[in-house]
Amino acid sequence: MKTKLVTIMTIALGWVSVNSWAETSFDTAQVVESKPIYRVIEVSTPQEQCWEEEVEVSRYSRRQSSTTPVLISTLIGGAIGNAVGHNKSNRRIGAVLGAMLGHSIGRDIIRRNDRPEIREYQTVQRCETVYQRHEEERLVGYQVTYLYNGREFSVRTDSDPGNEIRVRVSVQPVL
Repeated sequence: MKTKLVTIMTIALGWVSVNSWAETSFDTAQVVESKPIYRVIEVSTPQEQCWEEEVEVSRYSRRQSSTTPVLISTLIGGAIGNAVGHNKSNRRIGAVLGAMLGHSIGRDIIRRNDRPEIREYQTVQRCETVYQRHEEERLVGYQVTYLYNGREFSVRTDSDPGNEIRVRVSVQPVL
């Protein structure tokens, strides 16, 4: 058990010591080619769509409605219903039915007299939001090929590096 622990510790220390010998520096490399990379995406753009419509507008008269026709027709209907009946029970039923019928006729008279006097048409604007969908190409990066130390390398970047690109150079001894 103790031997395994010593072996593991030796390997770990050796790895750390090799990495501590590594030296990192920065240099520039010549860009050979920089190709833009595009992706086609679907875009949904909101647009307001408006149109005009003709709408009927009713203007009612300003006069006050009287309930007199309803009261008079209810009384007259009740009186006629009472007169038609032959005995006391029939006269009561006739009076109630006559009053109900008279009331209905009175309401119809009031409604007929309360018709709107003016019917006008007014132009109003109605709007709604519609979404126009279309595809467009968007730039997502650059595929850059560069030359360093006589070798060609390739990397993807977010922006065009121009004629030169900065590179990290690490030197490690081989053991």
